[in-house]
Order: sequence, then C-alpha cells, then structure tokens
Amino acid sequence: EEGEKKLPTVPETLLKRRKKLDDVRKARAFARQATKKLRKAQRKVIFKRAEQYVKEYRLKEKDEVRLKREARRHGNFYVPDEPKLAFVIRIKGINGVSPKVRKVLQLLRLRQINNGVFVKIN
Repeated sequence: EEGEKKLPTVPETLLKRRKKLDDVRKARAFARQATKKLRKAQRKVIFKRAEQYVKEYRLKEKDEVRLKREARRHGNFYVPDEPKLAFVIRIKGINGVSPKVRKVLQLLRLRQINNGVFVKIN
C-alpha cells in the first residue's frame, strides 16, 4: 500500500464544470450540424426559386419580341405595358422645397429623408 502512489484528487466542482462544458460543446456541435443541414436545404429551395424567376422573365422577353414582330408584320404598332407600381423615396430635406411639392410629400407620407413608399401608378 505504501508503494502505491496516491492519485491527486480533483475537486467535485471542477469535475462538474468539465462535464457541463462537454455537454455544452456537444449541444453546440449538434446544433451546428442541424443548422448546416437546414441551410443546405434552404439553399436548394432558393436556387430553384431563382431559376424559376429567370425562366419567367426570359419567357416574358421572348413574348414581347414575338408581339412586336407580329404587330410589325400586320402593319401595326406594338405598345408595351407601362409599369403599374413605383417606389418613391424622399432624398431632400425641407429647405428650399416649394409649398406644392411639400404638400405632395405630405400626401405621400414622406416626412423624413430616405423614407420610401410604394405608389400605384394610375
């Protein structure tokens, strides 16, 4: 018994702290894996959506060209659609703005610089 070396004892609080740190590390690693998987799936969905938009706009452009050519062939003119929506942004302060313009800004609820609103064009 005397010949055996006595192992140094580790305080219980230290053991608890180590165990807690290990648990936290494992939980973080698990969460990281889960978010990585989720992001990968989301990336696929986003890419598919972007491809869909590109396809849609290409079809629209081809359609416009087709309609123009058709109209020209029949001796008519093709008038393209005008935008139905606009985004208005206030970029100037109140100084040096005429009263009429000030009233229009008020009606559009653009009271601060860099505020913006969507406006239906009619």
